[in-house]
Amino acid sequence: MPKPMFITLEGSEGVGKTSNMQYIQSLLEAKSIDYIVTREPGGTALGEALRTILLGEDFKGMADDTELLLMFAARAEHVAQVIRPALKKGQWVLCDRFTDATYAYQGGGRGLDMGRIAGLEQWVLGDLRPDLTLLLDAPVEVGRERAGKRSAPDRFEQEQVAFFERVRESYLALARQQPERIKVIDASQALPDVQKQIATFLNEIIP
Repeated sequence: MPKPMFITLEGSEGVGKTSNMQYIQSLLEAKSIDYIVTREPGGTALGEALRTILLGEDFKGMADDTELLLMFAARAEHVAQVIRPALKKGQWVLCDRFTDATYAYQGGGRGLDMGRIAGLEQWVLGDLRPDLTLLLDAPVEVGRERAGKRSAPDRFEQEQVAFFERVRESYLALARQQPERIKVIDASQALPDVQKQIATFLNEIIP
């Protein structure tokens, strides 16, 4: 049996993660691949409760370190209860955001120490890393315009343009550092063209 793959989808606000996640699912279903879909923060009952705290309005003034630790608390539960068990069963895992988002949002956006994030990553994940990360990238103004048409902004979406510029640059820096794993998708294009890019990378790993 081929090795189950752990695939993450990353990107800032409004880059089309939801529609493209559905497209990835259709590609796996066409090949009869058993998979699960999950998300961060979230993926478990505890993780979803922490997601409500992290994205909601009740704790808008939380300390940056608190935000970081809550992200990793949700991730520790997610890895233990969902991701590792699925991979062990031979299921592929599709995850909407993972640790790269922490480097981008808490590291780049908030300015927290990348070394501290790396230490937490090693503690929580051990040797677990995604096999493939698809980074949906678009100029900040494009993403914000798209996101503004969806729903009321959450706690992160209310940040200023400069915050999202730092997030985007951090994502792209990660892609430059890890080109074998992180594949940059030009998400500013029309959806069919975005999905052609995604299919190119997925077809390299789908048996």
